[in-house]
Amino acid sequence: MVELQNKYKIGVRRFHLINWIGVYSLYKKEVLRFLIVSGQTLFGPIVTAVLFLTVISLAVGEEKSNVLGVPFLEFLASGLIVMQVIQQSFAHSSSSLLMGKMMGTIVDTIGSPLSAAEVTLSIVFASVTRGILIAIISTIIFSIFIDIKITSYLFFVIYLFLGSFLLGSAGFIAGLAVDKFDEMATVTNFIVVPLSFLSGTFYSITKLPEFLQVISYYNPFFHIIDGFRFAFIGNMDGSLKFGVIYLLILSLLMWLASYYLYKKGYKIKS
Repeated sequence: MVELQNKYKIGVRRFHLINWIGVYSLYKKEVLRFLIVSGQTLFGPIVTAVLFLTVISLAVGEEKSNVLGVPFLEFLASGLIVMQVIQQSFAHSSSSLLMGKMMGTIVDTIGSPLSAAEVTLSIVFASVTRGILIAIISTIIFSIFIDIKITSYLFFVIYLFLGSFLLGSAGFIAGLAVDKFDEMATVTNFIVVPLSFLSGTFYSITKLPEFLQVISYYNPFFHIIDGFRFAFIGNMDGSLKFGVIYLLILSLLMWLASYYLYKKGYKIKS
């Protein structure tokens, strides 16, 4: 009895600095959660992007308009890809937390031998994985129909990771903050979707009035889209250096906020 009491002490962490098995298990569970319904979580957004490209290409017709030195459809394709990455990365982490709260399964995560950092990173990295899969599959499909190719794999990976990590962290916070799917739909429809549409997905910000260009320059959605597009066309409206540093700082701050709120038990502990 004494040996058991010495071996299993309540509140004493019996793992090393990181519980790798627990982190991998939660990450795997989150990845399988969206892979099981891949028709909705992966191919649905891709079909939406293809429909956008098809409709707009029919509307534009044979007009050979150039944007940032490339045909408009080539300019548009990369924007549509990253737009879906942004929206789906946010959707994964937010739905994970919200469903856990509504179904009561969040107690399993809270009671698991995982720290707040391990829980938040596992779920956010699952969001990143979903975003990466959507980007890769979309790029392959788009390349069949139009002349699109990756010219800088380095910036493709950097902006894809930073964008999906930032939105995954933001989705984690939203999942903690809301209590109903209606409230989450409000956040998605009035914040995430408009910002992803109005941040250079369909146009170059040089077409905007000067004061709107200034506002756009400090919009993280713009830098995600602009930097990701640079990986395809080799040209951009903004700055690579500023975009990477800006998104890196925002990603860290957003994750720290999600870590702090989860650690404090915001809206998940009575």
